[in-house]
Amino acid sequence: MKASSLKNEEHYDICIYGATSSGVIAAYTAKQMGRSVLLIATDEHIGGLSSGGLGQTDIGNKQAIGGLSRDFYRRLGKIYEEEETWKFEPSAAAKVFDDYIKEAEIPIIFNKRIESVTKENTQIKSVTLVNTYGSTRKKRYVTAKMFLDCTYEGDLLALAGVSYTVGREDNSVYGETYSGFQLPEYRKQSGYHQFPDGVSPYVNPEDPSSGLLWGISEKAASPIGTGDDGVQAYNFRICLTDSVENMIPITKPKGYDPKKYELLIRLFEAQPNDRKISSYFIWSRMPNRKTDVNNRGAFSTDMIGANYAWPEASFEERKKIFEEHLIYTKGLLYFYVSDKRVPDSLRNFVSQWGYPKDEYISNKHFTPQLYIREGRRMIGEYVMTEHNCVGTEVVDDPVGMAAYGMDSHNIQRIVVDNMVKNEGNVEIHGFKPYPVSFRSITPKRNECTNLLVPVSLSSSHIAFGSIRMEPVFMLLGESAAIAAVQSIEENKAVQDIDYRNLKNKLLERNQVLSVQQ
Repeated sequence: MKASSLKNEEHYDICIYGATSSGVIAAYTAKQMGRSVLLIATDEHIGGLSSGGLGQTDIGNKQAIGGLSRDFYRRLGKIYEEEETWKFEPSAAAKVFDDYIKEAEIPIIFNKRIESVTKENTQIKSVTLVNTYGSTRKKRYVTAKMFLDCTYEGDLLALAGVSYTVGREDNSVYGETYSGFQLPEYRKQSGYHQFPDGVSPYVNPEDPSSGLLWGISEKAASPIGTGDDGVQAYNFRICLTDSVENMIPITKPKGYDPKKYELLIRLFEAQPNDRKISSYFIWSRMPNRKTDVNNRGAFSTDMIGANYAWPEASFEERKKIFEEHLIYTKGLLYFYVSDKRVPDSLRNFVSQWGYPKDEYISNKHFTPQLYIREGRRMIGEYVMTEHNCVGTEVVDDPVGMAAYGMDSHNIQRIVVDNMVKNEGNVEIHGFKPYPVSFRSITPKRNECTNLLVPVSLSSSHIAFGSIRMEPVFMLLGESAAIAAVQSIEENKAVQDIDYRNLKNKLLERNQVLSVQQ
């Protein structure tokens, strides 16, 4: 059936899949430029991680952030009576994203996923929408001139037959140093999320035949730099409060199993003088007595090794993975407040906190957004690599700047010399902001000519670890929308638009394409 003959067909200039921060900004941009837009949300949450608990913004150098991305942080500043702010509550971010949608009158469809894509040669002609969960009998059809994949997972690009990868490239693929297998030493470079030597991985510490503790893989160590299908760990950025009036106490979650946290007890025993909360969590304070709690140390909020299937999984499968992460995370907090083996100072600290009554009201006061640190990564016209991050290779077609260090969370927990070790963490900082190529958000021209991918962009694992920050996703979303409009106006494949024209439009909108320092 051709797209033009479908029933229940809706037509737009630009169709945007994924109501992440990037997706909202892209939709707002396209509407500002006078184009018809549809934003498709697979659930009811808008804004991705930026409204999902990540209030402690990761950026590295604020000079690199311009355009609507900077506008987002300035709008947040107004809420707190500041010029701009990079620390904020989830509800404040949600309000800003809602304001963008209302101001631009952006049509948005909730709780739908793209089931299939209709293509003619290299052009997407239409997408078929069904309920994200449940019955798929009732279908909606959307045609558009241009499409943007703003999902964290790269779901649309995969359905459109665009090349992608999942996992870590071998260092030999792009001549890199940090993409493949990495085994940092305890508390040396990149080793602050590592176990000290001597922690037994076995159920009976002295008996290898007793089996491995929960969360430890049977995979053997690989040579440094070896590629694999491992995906850096996901977690939740947790919003808690210590305001008694606004607090819902931490209680035992359904499915709680204290055996999952046995390694944490062994870590406490191996670090007898380490009793600060900052050794086990990044406990960042947000406005109004709230937090953005993130992973820190050898055993924390990252559910290492539990997410490999997520990027290519169905939504039903993802729901199960999400639930496993939720039980693990709420269980970890409950373990801290209830288990007598937790050192008093740590148990007493966590016991002062609870879930805020005024956050995520429709989701039982806990974020609906899992931190998808990495999903599919497109293999497009140009692949961003470690060489771009450190400045030994510089692109001449920037659509934005990245400014964070190369940052990968742990990928697996394995046994090395009869000791438990975390593997995959990389933290390399100290380089300047660098440009992100327009070609890295475009597919190969022989695969698709009317799709842009500002989130699951074309990048190696370790370069993505630097690019993958929310301010960058927003500025790339804006740039992608401008390029999409230009592609329509010039009636050209997105790969063939006049870059000089695009650059001028980006600069007119106060995008930052270079940073002098």
